[in-house]
Amino acid sequence: MHRSQTRNVRVGKVEIGGDAPVSVQSMTITDTRDVDATLAQIYQLAAEGCEIVRLAVPDPEAAAALHEIKPRSPLPVVADIHFDHRLALLALEAGIDKLRINPGNIGSRERTRIVAREARARGVPIRIGANIGSLSKATLRTFGRPCAEALVASALEDVRVLEDLDFHDIVISVKASEAPMMIAAYEMISGQTPYPLHVGVTEAGTAWAGALKSAVGIGAVLARGIGNTIRVSLAADPVEEVRAGYEILKSLGLRTRGVQFVACPSCGRAEVDIIQIAQEVERRLRTIPAPVKVAVMGCAVNGPGEARMADLGIACGRGMGLIFQDGKIVASLPEDRLIDALMEHVWKVARERYGVTEEPASALPSVPAGSPTS
Repeated sequence: MHRSQTRNVRVGKVEIGGDAPVSVQSMTITDTRDVDATLAQIYQLAAEGCEIVRLAVPDPEAAAALHEIKPRSPLPVVADIHFDHRLALLALEAGIDKLRINPGNIGSRERTRIVAREARARGVPIRIGANIGSLSKATLRTFGRPCAEALVASALEDVRVLEDLDFHDIVISVKASEAPMMIAAYEMISGQTPYPLHVGVTEAGTAWAGALKSAVGIGAVLARGIGNTIRVSLAADPVEEVRAGYEILKSLGLRTRGVQFVACPSCGRAEVDIIQIAQEVERRLRTIPAPVKVAVMGCAVNGPGEARMADLGIACGRGMGLIFQDGKIVASLPEDRLIDALMEHVWKVARERYGVTEEPASALPSVPAGSPTS
């Protein structure tokens, strides 16, 4: 897939734009002032593959907590700032890796200049986040209603403020809660700016409906070669955001983290409980941090062919199934033994081909008490 070329921005150890892969972000839902709870959630996100984490910083107490959170965080930390430029300055003093601000709601050009100067001195990029819910009254008067053109105009206005201050370490987002609008906005702005784009459908919804809406919106933008980092914004545990993000990227062949899972739809031809088998296999595969391709097929129509195309696969018959590895049958077993046997083969392939150990991906070290981690 041809990717639109942008400038490269570094967020801690993670690169955004240029030739860097599309990265996955999320945001904590803890009270940032609760350092231990926030760190615990950051570690959970890191275990799922999250690469950048954003924290709400609504007051000076939350900004002060960043001094403890940042050195112990396994992920680059983004401070989410609104209205009060002093909070941005406090977050920068705490060593955060990126700021998310809107120059339009910081209060004045002089305040934006102060923040940009301090961010540039520390090599900290700024994300300009235009959002359909926070368009200025002037922008709405100009365009008459929320629309893709309004999002782009708002974002570019804020970008020009930073460029006039000779600040160019910028990431842009133009999010809407309607997929067609955000798709149009990202297409539009991609041709007007060299800066990397943070892609997402804002306020997408609950875990199920929101993930579907995000897959449509984010997937459509990425399929056009646009976008450098993503967040799936869900009213759910943020771990679900990361899982959904990687599924979107894997479906487009943009990332290979974790198992690639293929399962046939349930139908009247299946002579085993393919729904239960597929759900249980998918659940167990979450612990394997290797791009093994696994297929679970329920009948003899497409099953053998699909199973042969995967690294490992099951093709089921009446109360039993065949296990394929690299296109060859390696076992024929009754239904109640299929899942355990399949997982044994998956772990073997993960160890031999990818060098992983039989340790769940979620088993990261516990959050260190008091001392920084590397």
